[in-house]
Amino acid sequence: MMKIFVTGLCTLHWGRLQYGNIGNYYIIEPLFRELHRVFPNAEIVTTFQMTDEFVKNEDIHILPMGIYYNWQEDDLAIAKKEYELAANKADVSQYTAYMKTVREAQLLVNVSGDMWGDNAEHVGKDRFEVDLLKMRTAQLIGTKTVLFAVTPGPFNNEKLIGFAKEVYQNFDLVANREPTSTENMKKWGFSSRRVRDYACPAFLYVPQLAYDEKRELQSILADIKSQKLTVGFTIGGFNMPVGPYDMWPREDWQYEVFAEAIEHIVSMHQAKVVLISHTNGFELPPDFKLINGRDYPILKQLRNIVIQRGIIQNTEDVQLLDGPYLPNMTKSIIGNFDMMVTGRVHASVAAISQNVPTVFLNYEENFIPSTKMYGFADLAGVGDLVCEPGNKQKILSTIDYCIENLTEIRKRLEKNIPKVKEKAHKAFDDMVELMRDGLLCG
Repeated sequence: MMKIFVTGLCTLHWGRLQYGNIGNYYIIEPLFRELHRVFPNAEIVTTFQMTDEFVKNEDIHILPMGIYYNWQEDDLAIAKKEYELAANKADVSQYTAYMKTVREAQLLVNVSGDMWGDNAEHVGKDRFEVDLLKMRTAQLIGTKTVLFAVTPGPFNNEKLIGFAKEVYQNFDLVANREPTSTENMKKWGFSSRRVRDYACPAFLYVPQLAYDEKRELQSILADIKSQKLTVGFTIGGFNMPVGPYDMWPREDWQYEVFAEAIEHIVSMHQAKVVLISHTNGFELPPDFKLINGRDYPILKQLRNIVIQRGIIQNTEDVQLLDGPYLPNMTKSIIGNFDMMVTGRVHASVAAISQNVPTVFLNYEENFIPSTKMYGFADLAGVGDLVCEPGNKQKILSTIDYCIENLTEIRKRLEKNIPKVKEKAHKAFDDMVELMRDGLLCG
């Protein structure tokens, strides 16, 4: 039986991929379902720490997180030892648990999102270097390796960039999830010989609501919908003018641009703004409980600031959804907005994949450099709707343009999104070609 090993920088502690950043779940569920679609008889093992229910529903097996990365002082030393063993063609009897798993697998899929580069350091010490060593070890052992659904970079660590280029060019397939990343990697001097552009599997996520969840959705929509244009709005710490992204508390002045954007939507366009968090938190078992994530207090403070400024007379025109909501409910709510303004990239995916016209707010480049907003928007044919979070005039004018052209933008999405979803499927189809032919043709 074929074995597929799914690992990478998206390896997180129990519950984080399901109950933390909602966008992660949009990726992970389609990932495993698509792998089963194209490799129906394969055994899938992963270092992603998922719930027992997820494991059963998606037919996967969970490995200890620590064979990849364990947030311990010896993570780097272990990865270096494994690399040396593989480079020196050591006897299999000396292999670690990670190396044995790699050797048993025919395909290793590295899922790292936008952390494959400097951004990995926001998650753990030496995390990117550990990943590079782990991947090169797998390549030297001879297992097929795929860097999947990735937005790589930037790379400012001079000590690692040479090794990163070596690892990158030795992946059997680099499946970028938007074309901007491919161009960035060329500019940074990385080989593009194994690189192909696809789309993020998050575009394939379809929320499925049980009967009681459908009733809850109808109750939420009855509360937020009105005769006015309903505009969803979400931001997070990545969009704020100062970092770190998880700074708390924050001073009121940091919200000025976003407050003015909301006032502009309500006052100039007689619309209603609904603030919705795209992150959650949770209390660990045995008393598991879903709670609001770190975006919620940011949105709550933003609403309070807007109300205190007094420009909006009817406070019901700026509503904050209490939440928390699971990914299936969150995407279902977003799909019912007339328009979306978002600083969360996968909240934008939730919107545009349901043909909701969307204004994209990029991450603040001074502390979270990323071009993925531009890549995702370009892929869907709405690259003209991306703004930098500090450019107030561009944000306001883009909001105006979006509202004035809702019908045209929606038609644009209706035309382009099916093509984007085809690209997302093709990434998995091409893995079959890779395993069958050894290298992708063309």
